[in-house]
Amino acid sequence: MPAKNKGNLIGAWAFLIGVILAVIIGLLGVTSNIILGILVILGLVVGLMNVGAKDVNTFLLAAVVLVIVSYMGSEALEVITWVKNILSSLLIMFVPATVIVALKSVFSIARS
Repeated sequence: MPAKNKGNLIGAWAFLIGVILAVIIGLLGVTSNIILGILVILGLVVGLMNVGAKDVNTFLLAAVVLVIVSYMGSEALEVITWVKNILSSLLIMFVPATVIVALKSVFSIARS
């Protein structure tokens, strides 16, 4: 069995912790800048460490769909506060991850 890349392991944990934290933040309705900043940092870690070259297209497609649906869903479901909060928290984590992976992809294309 091949050894796992340490960067991928850190990125995978950051992703899992970020999603769980986003759900908890959404359920509790936390709006602390520090906690939301932690979500942004986790999103950056996911974007930097979790997505390999072969997974860029799949990640970007899934992330863009998630970002669009989360934004539109949080607007459409504004009356259900906890759902809106969860979707907004997911946005706070996935937007930085998506931007980082997209930038990595652009730089990779530019090097080719």
